[in-house]
Amino acid sequence: MSNTIDGAATDIAKDLAALRRDVANLAEAMRGLAQDQTRNAGLRLSDAVGDARTKIAGVGDEAQKRARATNTAFEGSIEANPLAATAIALAAGLLIGWISKSRD
Repeated sequence: MSNTIDGAATDIAKDLAALRRDVANLAEAMRGLAQDQTRNAGLRLSDAVGDARTKIAGVGDEAQKRARATNTAFEGSIEANPLAATAIALAAGLLIGWISKSRD
């Protein structure tokens, strides 16, 4: 009977050692998986930031082009109609002066 108990204890000890190895391997695999997931999330975030930066730069460039085009059109309109531009500027100045005087 003691041989059976000794054999069972040895078997249990071997099973526990194998279980410890399996748990250690599982923990290492989970650690590796977590690192991979973190790395992939970082890469996706980096790509998204790069895409956003590119889009923002594109929008900024487009806004500058539109502002330049509007300014050029405005200057062209003034050059084509200098009398009308002067009259509009005079009227705007008088209106601003009248409004600011009425507040005092």
